[in-house]
Amino acid sequence: MSSTIETAAPGTGGGGRYRITRGWRIVAALAVTQTIGYGVLYYAFSVFLIPMQHDLSASGTQVAAALTLAVLTTALCAPLAGRWLDAHGGRALMATGSVLGTLAVLAWSQVTTLPQLYGVFLAIGIASAMVLYEPAFAVIVTWFDERGRAGALLALTIVAGFASSIFLPLTGLLIQAYGWRQALLILAIVHGSLAIPLHALMVRRPAHHAGVKARTTAGARADLVKAAVRARPFWLLAAAFTAHGGAAATISVLLITYLIHLGHQPVFAATIAGLLGVLSVTGRLVTTGLRRRWSAAPVAATIFALQGVGTLLLPFVGATTAGAVCCVLLFGIGFGVGTITLPHLLAERYGTVAYASLSGRIAMFSVADKALAPLGAMALAHSVGYGWVMGAVTAACAAAACALVAYHRLSFRQPSNQEVSS
Repeated sequence: MSSTIETAAPGTGGGGRYRITRGWRIVAALAVTQTIGYGVLYYAFSVFLIPMQHDLSASGTQVAAALTLAVLTTALCAPLAGRWLDAHGGRALMATGSVLGTLAVLAWSQVTTLPQLYGVFLAIGIASAMVLYEPAFAVIVTWFDERGRAGALLALTIVAGFASSIFLPLTGLLIQAYGWRQALLILAIVHGSLAIPLHALMVRRPAHHAGVKARTTAGARADLVKAAVRARPFWLLAAAFTAHGGAAATISVLLITYLIHLGHQPVFAATIAGLLGVLSVTGRLVTTGLRRRWSAAPVAATIFALQGVGTLLLPFVGATTAGAVCCVLLFGIGFGVGTITLPHLLAERYGTVAYASLSGRIAMFSVADKALAPLGAMALAHSVGYGWVMGAVTAACAAAACALVAYHRLSFRQPSNQEVSS
């Protein structure tokens, strides 16, 4: 396993301790920027939906298409961002992305037509690929070894997991007080004043890792990526986390509507759905603890399977209060597990030199599925009913679990391909 923090470089005395301390400072900075980035560039959109419909004289579907465009753009840009991160690190990319995101939100406040709105969200999609989870994870992976990495990723995702809890009500209050255009100006200032300097001043690569990168030419790194994507383990990971990401996105979008369809009151449905955010933190804590005794892949596979059981039972027992709560608990426990498991598995098998390139390849599929799966689920619900949607989500969770089990078994027969070690 390539290690960046376990041993101080010769002659540096406390260099190892310094790298750990500096690494955790970077984690703290990224926790702030990820919370703000997701809050402003992603979650706040839902609060602006109705005001924009009125001002732009457009339907909800037409306005909502802007966010879908942004997410798909993020997916398409992910491999390019990954290659840049592997070659140059995250500082310039994330600082530039923060500037682009801030300017895009400022432009968003001035749109008067749908084409202008779509152009703004094309820019937001590009910025998101440069500043959100995948680049942040790539930065963290270079600073920590396997043991420290789990805690660092957990800390980052727990803090950033509160982005919706902070920015949904904050955005609502700003719109109520100032109107939606002025609210966007305020959010842009908040985003720019924090994300730009934190990315520019705090994000660094450890000297040891930078040296390894310098000795690895672009051609050699490309060969490493090609070797990985030609083999079965990589595609098992891609299948697992693409299927699971689509399932999670579908539930997050349709759960409230389906609970109301089952006969529950809207307030109850919204309250129960709100448990998903809390449970995502619980699931990450449980997963990180279990990984100390068992391998990450089977732990995640078990949790994905439990999620499938929850959605399978929902049409049968979800009409009762206890049944709905139990099913949501089963699904919610794995809601954020994929986010912290994939970086661990990629770094564990392939090392860190080409981590971001490989992560970007998988993100191209998984992020696109998160954008498209809810649309397909809504179409399926309208044509044959919500029960079939829950069946499709169950199948996706089962497929993700099976892919991880197959990956785990294959890992015992084939050695890990950590191409570069310290």
